Amino acid sequence: MKKILFALVLFVTAQATFAQSNNTYETENEGWLVMLDDAYEESQKTGKPILANFTGSDWCGWCKRLSAAVFVKPEFKKWADENVVLLELDFPRRKQIPEEIKQQNAGLQRAFKVRGFPTVWVFNLDKDPATQKYSIQALGKTGYTKTVGQFTSDVQRMIDKGSAAGE
Repeated sequence: MKKILFALVLFVTAQATFAQSNNTYETENEGWLVMLDDAYEESQKTGKPILANFTGSDWCGWCKRLSAAVFVKPEFKKWADENVVLLELDFPRRKQIPEEIKQQNAGLQRAFKVRGFPTVWVFNLDKDPATQKYSIQALGKTGYTKTVGQFTSDVQRMIDKGSAAGE
């Protein structure tokens, strides 16, 4: 199987230094990153793919249900710690998020062509050191799932399929 490689010109305006200097913005669920650069660095260090949750945390009913049914459960947290780097890409309506993160999230929404929430993409990321542009190897996407077991098995299949294609 061939790798699906999206050579996207992805300009991420937010910098990792922003995340380190601003501790006022927090994700809805513990353990999730908000900066693509941070997720990229963690992914490179661990060899794990990134699991990006495109969510409308304060208004999307299905997003809230996915969080309650899957993301807050100890069995999901254990699985995620072992298998993926978690990235939350939030599009709230009432809660304010920093402008840099809004821009980053909007750019990723366009790059992945996300039209509805929740959408969860699993992908590997490479970065050209000269241009600082990312290329994305998409492994697959999913949405609302009722149980941790169903969600993690679906995502694990995507990861395994992507690993087999890269061999």
